[in-house]
Amino acid sequence: MSHTLYAKIIDALVEDGYIIIENALNPTFPQSLREFLRDERAFKKAGVSSYPHVRIDRKRRRDKTCWLEEDGAIMSDYLAFMAELQHNINRDLFMGLSYYESHFAIYDRGDFYETHYDAFKGFKNRVVTTVYYLNKGYKEGEDGGELIIYDENNNMIQKVFPHANTLVVFLSDKFPHEVLPAKKKRYSIAGWFRVDKF
Repeated sequence: MSHTLYAKIIDALVEDGYIIIENALNPTFPQSLREFLRDERAFKKAGVSSYPHVRIDRKRRRDKTCWLEEDGAIMSDYLAFMAELQHNINRDLFMGLSYYESHFAIYDRGDFYETHYDAFKGFKNRVVTTVYYLNKGYKEGEDGGELIIYDENNNMIQKVFPHANTLVVFLSDKFPHEVLPAKKKRYSIAGWFRVDKF
């Protein structure tokens, strides 16, 4: 991947704390990664709160998830990009990121995720969040499922349409965000750079 892309992400984290990049990665990635979503038997209802207190709460969150793993093919390619991004962030910003975790997420029609933070101030776990979209033919204003990013005063600062090959990166404890109800099936990969493994 281009070092220019890594530098662009790092500069944005310093300047604004977030970045939204359309046509971010290899254009074949979304379709290839979608192949892993055909069989939904491995997906589980997503919970809220943090381990070991995770619980299902359908009033707050309704997506299904399945963790990514090395496969020697497309998932490994995606994880390799994130490993190189982690290396660049640590080298330039000294964040001490030690681990990247990520999962596929499927939102069926009507599914949503209410406003939340991915990390809380003072808790050194999730430091940088990534979201990568896999949706082919998603129509703005019709298909829903937008990611809304707020500032710390809960003012909306960005609405992100979940188009294929769009990458979002932001500081986990700075930006509350939500996923609006999907009006058609919605696919993404959510991930977090951490300073611990738990």
